[in-house]
Amino acid sequence: MSSIAVVGAGIIGTAIAHALQRGGFAVTLVDRDAPGRGASWGNMASIAVTEFMPASRPGVWAQMPKWLLDPEGPVRIRPAHMPRLVPWFLRFLAASRPSRLRELEAAGAALCGRALEDFEALLAETGLSRMLSAEGCLSLYADETEFRADRDHIDILERFGFRHEILDGKAIRDLEPALTTRIAKAVLFPDNRSVSDPYRLVTALAERFQALGGILAAGEVVGFEKGEGGVSALLLTDGRRLAADRVVLAAGAFTGRLSRLLGEPIPLETERGYHTQIMAPGIAMRHSIIWPARAFMVTPTAGGIRVGGTVEMAGLDAPPDYRRARVLVKRAREALPGLRAEETSEWMGHRPALPDTVPVIGPSAKRRNVLYATGHGHLGLTYAATTARLIADLVTGAKPPVDLRPYRVDRF
Repeated sequence: MSSIAVVGAGIIGTAIAHALQRGGFAVTLVDRDAPGRGASWGNMASIAVTEFMPASRPGVWAQMPKWLLDPEGPVRIRPAHMPRLVPWFLRFLAASRPSRLRELEAAGAALCGRALEDFEALLAETGLSRMLSAEGCLSLYADETEFRADRDHIDILERFGFRHEILDGKAIRDLEPALTTRIAKAVLFPDNRSVSDPYRLVTALAERFQALGGILAAGEVVGFEKGEGGVSALLLTDGRRLAADRVVLAAGAFTGRLSRLLGEPIPLETERGYHTQIMAPGIAMRHSIIWPARAFMVTPTAGGIRVGGTVEMAGLDAPPDYRRARVLVKRAREALPGLRAEETSEWMGHRPALPDTVPVIGPSAKRRNVLYATGHGHLGLTYAATTARLIADLVTGAKPPVDLRPYRVDRF
């Protein structure tokens, strides 16, 4: 039986390990932490099929100077990290060319167009369907000016046929009575569902992986044993050697460190995101909400309400700045005036960010038995089931349902 080592036990790696184990392979899932303890612990619990737009599009560029100058703005770059970001930002700039934007939009739409269907299939086959909400997401706009500023987003969705409904006034409050009357317009995305607890989803999936005979291995990968153009084993910090016929690198924002050891650098940065989990919010919500002009999201999840968002570029090792989380709560109260911040906890996590916003999914260009599944940005949960399906198809030799050329590792 062919052996496969999957590095990274977040939602992406765990979904891949489960799919491969279910397909008849002997799979070991390796992570320095327990399953789901990284970004999957605190993501915004959203299957966000409408949020595939490249971050380098003109609508974002137009707001970037204002955001960067605002100490409480949605984007912050720590000065000490700025020199290291220069190569990444040059690629980000290259991804803003109109012709390239159209290619990136199509690549994101190809994945998001099947993401909900694949996610529902994964939940059904693992008995976890109850974890997915039936409600969608509301995108909020205080006035026509804010709505027009986000119009490029709506135009892209219309071009690719993603479902949405534009709402005004009373119709918005009928869906979410806790919202402020200051919201003049909203867009309902009915297919942007939420998960009742994203961390519990990963642990439940890991349990089912083990029930199929899969192995969980705790340890940090610090090297590879190489030979004949491939990788024959993983080397762990404690000196262990984990042999494998194939290796899948799905370690999120940390995958770049591993790819460099294979002579295959990936321009992978961390977009550090923050959340505040509120267990006694004083309000009830059915839908998740996002306010593009304020750059935050609120989701009912994990037994309470989670307020998250923001982008902080500061690298993998800098300590958290939880003022970012507190600003998000302040913004959320503008939308939800009855929101109380009681019984709270704060969190920071690492989104694996590529400059063109499109993940790397597919084989290594240098090591014949290595596959990558990384760079999913803020869509890790959204893309998890689809990525697992695509990696499983590559391993088994089946024809993937999506053209994988836009996601190749050597496109930069």
